[in-house]
Amino acid sequence: MVQGVGYRFFAHRAALRLDLAGYVKNLLDGRVEVYAIGPPGVLRTLRAELERGPRGASVAEVSEMEAPVDTRFAEGFSIEHDA
Repeated sequence: MVQGVGYRFFAHRAALRLDLAGYVKNLLDGRVEVYAIGPPGVLRTLRAELERGPRGASVAEVSEMEAPVDTRFAEGFSIEHDA
């Protein structure tokens, strides 16, 4: 669960800096979902940044799964509305 620490904005900035495509959004249960498209090495860098989190955050867990490319999110990186 992530609340009040700007995690979505942190993830958004990190993904843009790494030139990844995809989105970040809050889930109803308090978790944050990041869907990122890019080269494997760059995705590993994003994961490391997400594990660290923004200042003031305590990231308990980052889970990862491979997903098919959704062409709706293949360009740019957005902050989506809550699920």
